[in-house]
Amino acid sequence: MKLFLVIFLSLTASLTYASDPSPLQDFCVSDNASQLFVNGKVCKDPKLAQANDFFFSGLDKPGNTANPLGSKVTPVNVAQIRGLNTLGISMVRIDYAPGGQNPPHTHPRATEILTVLEGSLYVGFVTSNSDNRLISKTLQKGDVFVFPEGLIHFQQNVGYKNAVAIAALSSQNPGVITVANAVFGSKPAISTDLLAKAFQVDKMVVNNLQSQFWMDNN
Repeated sequence: MKLFLVIFLSLTASLTYASDPSPLQDFCVSDNASQLFVNGKVCKDPKLAQANDFFFSGLDKPGNTANPLGSKVTPVNVAQIRGLNTLGISMVRIDYAPGGQNPPHTHPRATEILTVLEGSLYVGFVTSNSDNRLISKTLQKGDVFVFPEGLIHFQQNVGYKNAVAIAALSSQNPGVITVANAVFGSKPAISTDLLAKAFQVDKMVVNNLQSQFWMDNN
């Protein structure tokens, strides 16, 4: 019985572990020159750490929204701040032109909490199968909204001026999967027969969508 309890608790602990590993030292500044492949980044000698390892400048500057989506995400994760390695947190600035959107996407490794700094945003996320319930709200300056880890979510500027938001994420490297890009812009392309059946549309529609995303990516 004791052995069963130990095995059960071990399995439960492993199943409920759903965030970045906790640090086992004060910090673990990433060594980007290392050739080792680990879950995260290799640490450099802590005695060589400097203030710039924990620093990023430029989040006050607006992103360029002159693109088809009318938005620009400026990330601040372990790729920009090496000292974020093992700390389980990152952030982004998002700029939106009027009507611009951060299209439906997921972060496979992070929950996101978003704060509107300027403008008005329509935001939402969709719950998992089989409910697929849309939970959405229009946010104003100073409002905060949370997107649970792994769920498809989006934001759109519904005001007449540029909008700006800051979001924090519960991973040093949250990852982004933009739904349309992944489905219609994969390399190599997903079978048109498969996608036509999945979306219940004609194959010509799928071909047209795939050609648009392939054009954008090349």
